[in-house]
Amino acid sequence: MPLIVKDYTWTQTEATVHIRVPLKGTKAGDVDVLSTEKYLKIHYPPFLFEAFLFEPVDDAKSSAKIGNGVAVLTLSKKTPGLWDNLTLKIDDKDQMKLIREKALWEYKEKMVAGCKVKAVKRQEDKKYALETMMKLEDEERELIRRVKDAERAKATAELEAWKLTRAKAAEEKEPRLKPLPSRSQRPSSHCGVNPDPRTEVNIGNKRVKNPPAPRSAGNIQIKFTPRAFPTALRESRVPEEEEWLKKQAEARRAGNAGLAELNDLKDEERNPDWLKEKGDKYFITGNYLGAVNAYNLAIRLNSKIPALYSNRAACHLKLRNLHKAIEDSSKALDLLTPPVAGNASARARAHVRRGTAFCELELYTEGLQDYLAASKIDPRNEVLQADTERIRTIIQGSATGTEKQ
Repeated sequence: MPLIVKDYTWTQTEATVHIRVPLKGTKAGDVDVLSTEKYLKIHYPPFLFEAFLFEPVDDAKSSAKIGNGVAVLTLSKKTPGLWDNLTLKIDDKDQMKLIREKALWEYKEKMVAGCKVKAVKRQEDKKYALETMMKLEDEERELIRRVKDAERAKATAELEAWKLTRAKAAEEKEPRLKPLPSRSQRPSSHCGVNPDPRTEVNIGNKRVKNPPAPRSAGNIQIKFTPRAFPTALRESRVPEEEEWLKKQAEARRAGNAGLAELNDLKDEERNPDWLKEKGDKYFITGNYLGAVNAYNLAIRLNSKIPALYSNRAACHLKLRNLHKAIEDSSKALDLLTPPVAGNASARARAHVRRGTAFCELELYTEGLQDYLAASKIDPRNEVLQADTERIRTIIQGSATGTEKQ
C-alpha cells in the first residue's frame, strides 16, 4: 500500500492553482506525474499524492517543475474564479476508480498523439536535411561547371590572341625586295663593278648569293605562374598557405601501392585521383555502395587526401550510416588544416555533412555547432543561414516542450 501524502500546500488566483508537494529526498528522475482535466497524481514510491480536482483545468497550459526536493505544479483553470477546495469530496470508491481509469485513458491518448506528432516532425526533418544536402551538392556541381566554362572560354580567347599575334609577326618578317634584273642586265664582275649587295654578300672568305632577309624586331611575352590562392599576397597568411601546400604535396607523394594484396590492380586503379573520380561518378548515378568501395581503395592507397573522407561521408549519409558519416567528416576536417582560403569550401562541406548526420541522430546541439562553423566560413550562403536558424528553432522548441512536461 502506498503512503498517501497529506503535507502538501496549495494557493490559487482567479486563473491558476499552485500546488507544492514535498518529495522527501526522492530524486527527480524517480517521480511520476500524471495530470488530466479533473485528476492529478504524483507518485514517488512509496509515497502517492492524488487529487480529484474541484473544477476542470486546462492541461495543455499547465506545467510541472521538479527540483530541490519539491514538486511545484501550476494548473490553469478553464473557468476563472476561486475554488472552495482543491479536491472534491468523493466517498464512493467505484466512482474514484472510474475517474482514475478515465484519466489514465486520456493520458495514454495524449501520449500517443504526441508520439505521432514527433514522428511526423522527425520525418519532415529528415526530408529537409536530405533536400538541403542535395541542394548543396547541386550548387557545388553548378559552381564547378561555371568554373570550367570560364576556364575554357579564357583558354580559347588566349589561343585566338596567340594565333593572331603569330600571323602578324609572320607578315612583318616577310622581305620586301625589288625584282632581280635579268642576266643581260646584270653588270659583269670583270668590268670592275661590284655585284648587287642585295644578291651577294661576303661571309668570311666566301661570297654568298641571295642571303636571308634581316631579322625583324619583336617582343617576347613573359607569363608569371599564378598564385595558388585567390587572395592578394599582402592580405594572405603566408605561413599557413605554405604549410597547406606542403601538406598537399606530401599527400600526393604518399601512397601504399606496394601492398601485397594490391598487386593485381591495374595502373590506373593505383591512382587515388582516378579512384576518386570513379567514386564521384558512382555517387552521381546513385550507386552509393560502389562509390564507398572506390573511396575505400583510394584511402588505402593514400590516406592523406581529405576529399576522399568528405565524399565517403556523403555516401554514408545516403546509406544512413550516420556514425560513419560523422567519423569521416571529422577525419576530413583534421586533414583540412591549417584553415586557408584554398580549403574553405571543402571545410564548409565537411561541417555541413557532419552537422546533418548529428541532426539525423537528433543531436541537434552538436549539429548546430557544425552549421554555425559552416556559416562562418560561407556567410553569404542564404540557404545555409536558413538551415542554421531552422536547427536553432528545433532546439528551442525541444527545450520549451521539456519544460512543460
